[in-house]
Amino acid sequence: MAAAAPGALGALQVSRARLVAACSARLGPGLRLSGSLAGRQIGPAIWAQGWAPSARGPTPSRGYSSEVKTEDELRVRHLEDENRGIVVLGINRAYGRNSLSKNLIKMLSKAVDALKSDKKVRTVIIRSEVPGIFCAGADLKERAKMNSNEVGPFVSKIRAVINDIANLPVPTIAAIDGLALGGGLELALACDIRVAASSAKMGLVETKLAIIPGGGGTQRLPRAIGMSLAKELIFSARVLDGQEAKAVGLISHVLEQNQEGDAAYRKALDLAREFLPQGPVAMRVAKLAINQGMEVDLVTGLAIEEACYAQTIPTKDRLEGLLAFKEKRPPRYKGE
Repeated sequence: MAAAAPGALGALQVSRARLVAACSARLGPGLRLSGSLAGRQIGPAIWAQGWAPSARGPTPSRGYSSEVKTEDELRVRHLEDENRGIVVLGINRAYGRNSLSKNLIKMLSKAVDALKSDKKVRTVIIRSEVPGIFCAGADLKERAKMNSNEVGPFVSKIRAVINDIANLPVPTIAAIDGLALGGGLELALACDIRVAASSAKMGLVETKLAIIPGGGGTQRLPRAIGMSLAKELIFSARVLDGQEAKAVGLISHVLEQNQEGDAAYRKALDLAREFLPQGPVAMRVAKLAINQGMEVDLVTGLAIEEACYAQTIPTKDRLEGLLAFKEKRPPRYKGE
């Protein structure tokens, strides 16, 4: 969405109206804007609210709601007990270095679709269950067998799944404990937060194959680290380790790898636990306000914030938060 031109009041109002409408469309059925932004009922909900898978590698896990078959390329686990509300998507395709195959993309798409309608999900973590690898990008062996007419549609499917992950209404965290190249890094870039082990390797290396990033990398990397540096990394196909990635702002946290090989995942889990006590509606609306606001000018962004803030006012959670503060006790939010 384009920002309104400075000084053009009419264009600004039109732009603002469109953006607020887009913002509203994600807030859920029956909700209405207030004040000067009123007059338009909010469309169908596109928000995801619950889910929960988890994986802790070799460390014994507790509270898993279900077990999965070892041959599954994507393990979806809903954490329980004190981690209830956290869902872990574990990529488990060791023989293909966790590369994005047709089957893995199909499984990711199915899992993300389920998350969109799950009202119990509070945070999603994407990790690898294969030591030393997050995701090596597209499955080039499979790609080599495709004819030219198949490549475009398949890349479109990858892009659509990555976009769906980016548009999930709950916080998403990529735990990069190993190699994340090409589409693997694009998958991580779609997440709200990225954490990595210092030994991890990351890069958009597509130009080495005479192509360009096709899963959102040319757009999300500049937004994450700035245009000039993003161009340098894409043009050179350079690969960064965890410390270098942290220095340029590609990741939020870098950790020394542990014996189990899941240092980034453990940090992601710690972050997810920090998010759990907060109001579910507030978390969703905050993510929407930030995402939409970053694409527009400040004036329009503030209008989006106003529209989003208005959605928290009539909620039961807001009243519960005030009551809990008054009674000096932890709030018991229900996402209502």
